[in-house]
Amino acid sequence: MIPAPFTYERPASLDEALGLLRTHGADAKVIAGGQSLLPLMKLRLARPERLIDIGRLGELRGVRQQPDGRLAIGALTTYADLIADARVMSLALFADALPRIADVQVRNRGTIGGAVSHADPAADLPPLLLALDAELACRSAERGERVIPAGSFFQGPFMTELDPDELLVEIRLPAPSGSYGSAYQVLQQPASGFAIAGVAAVVGRSSGADGGPIDDVRVAVTGVGDVPYRATAVEAALSGLGGGAVEIEEATQTITQGIRVQGDIHADPTYRSAMAIVMAARALAAAVRRLG
Repeated sequence: MIPAPFTYERPASLDEALGLLRTHGADAKVIAGGQSLLPLMKLRLARPERLIDIGRLGELRGVRQQPDGRLAIGALTTYADLIADARVMSLALFADALPRIADVQVRNRGTIGGAVSHADPAADLPPLLLALDAELACRSAERGERVIPAGSFFQGPFMTELDPDELLVEIRLPAPSGSYGSAYQVLQQPASGFAIAGVAAVVGRSSGADGGPIDDVRVAVTGVGDVPYRATAVEAALSGLGGGAVEIEEATQTITQGIRVQGDIHADPTYRSAMAIVMAARALAAAVRRLG
């Protein structure tokens, strides 16, 4: 189908883009790679009055390392850019996830900021950010910059903490550390590649890679509930333990505790819950193996 009529704007700077959002935010949509928005517009499921094209704002593209070792990723950085960056791929859960997302076209055009702001409840990036305790830097013309923890950013299906006049400008990840291991495991819907159940896991030992209990456990789930979430019951069950196979098996039984599990034509709630347990066990086992 053909999208409904709209006005097209292509700002030459971030400040100009923020000014347009201040004026038209409620009636406008921001577009960069367009891999999520354009199909919705063609189906007329999205009918924005105005498109603000930020795709050529070079100041929002690329990966840089901050003085404290953290990685700052510009919102317009593509999946392909991330795959090509050794610093990003040294975080094992990114190495697991990124090459499997969608297809070559999407990985070359789709941006990390666009995917995260779209907030699809079955997308692969949100659980990675949740498990890493990432921070999302957002900016508006009126209020300047604010930093939103990943745990507060995703509010519901296709809903985020972003205000209509705000733009996600940067995603900040912790510095890679040998005291941590991470992994991402996902059962994908074969046609779309979206997650039926996907789990990101991060485990750490304050005593270092060798010996001692796991005292930092983070487990994040996508494709199961109506929003990506941290499986806090699993985290609590494993904290202070060694991360053995039996301990992981017992802890992961609570992966959907307190969650209304979704059902659709691809997977009913019972199957989706069972696959979440399997993916969580695999992700945690891999993360423990990768410590150090």
